[in-house]
Amino acid sequence: MKIFATTALIVSIPLVKLMGDALMQRLPPLNAVRTFEVAARLGSFVLAGAELGVSSAAVSQQIRHLEDYFGKKLFVRNGNRLALTDAGLAIYPQTSRALGDIAAMTVRILEGEMRTRLIVSVPFSLAECWLAPKLSELLEIYPQLSVDVRVEDDPVDLARHDVDLRVSYGNYHYPSFEAIPLFHDEVLPVCAPELWYRHGNKDFDLTQIHESLFIHTQWGPNYASHPTWGDWFTSEVGDYSPDPAHGRRSGLSSLSVTLAKLGMGIALGQKVIAKRDLEAGRLIALSTASLQLGHAYCAFVPAAKRGRVDVQRLIGLLQLSKVEAGL
Repeated sequence: MKIFATTALIVSIPLVKLMGDALMQRLPPLNAVRTFEVAARLGSFVLAGAELGVSSAAVSQQIRHLEDYFGKKLFVRNGNRLALTDAGLAIYPQTSRALGDIAAMTVRILEGEMRTRLIVSVPFSLAECWLAPKLSELLEIYPQLSVDVRVEDDPVDLARHDVDLRVSYGNYHYPSFEAIPLFHDEVLPVCAPELWYRHGNKDFDLTQIHESLFIHTQWGPNYASHPTWGDWFTSEVGDYSPDPAHGRRSGLSSLSVTLAKLGMGIALGQKVIAKRDLEAGRLIALSTASLQLGHAYCAFVPAAKRGRVDVQRLIGLLQLSKVEAGL
């Protein structure tokens, strides 16, 4: 019996080595794979080079190396931007997930154990008025949890920066991740009670308000789906639109709500941002008519983080019920 056991062991070692060598030979060039993931995510060799610390020519060389390996074209030019071919689209999601898993494994090994730190990435407008109260509820459940809140614009490299959960407007910035719907927000006219007492009217007729009192949110060049004062008036009273040049302008929807709360004008405020101030009477809604934003807010979680209890609990807190969404 001992002889057979020893023989089996001797045979199995080279067999495992041969199998491992065969698998390793099937791996594509990993540096080229990493370069491909960055270029596909950013849609630019120049931006990919900046992130990787190399020239755009070096990025192009790595992509050609990977294309030669697969025998497939991975990118095509679409105007000034790169677009993935069918072959590129086929390998990008798995590539992104694999690199994310490797990054998560690296963190675990370097730190010696699974950390208890929760890294949440969020857009600027949602950080203070919406996310902070939700995190407060989470910390009541897990008082020892260490939380790292990162306020940043899309897109964010979730794998590279070890993000546990990203909140994003829309579901299009992270095609390789599952989009978890949180809520679809709406905007409605809000202002401080004192301002309406001074400048308002008993009919709550906003067409009678001077243009200078309207706060206009400047969403920026990347967004075209956010409702404006012109959209709101068109849906309610017809052809009327206060001129932004004659009013107050703000670069953040959360700042617009804050300016309204301070009595500086009337904002077309997001419900989730204005909710607590409306409930406390620091703001009043001048109409029940609201307009929905162009896209819903979604959460994105790397596959390796989906099983974490604290992440799942936070997602539950972030998903608004129909009652909450309607205030």
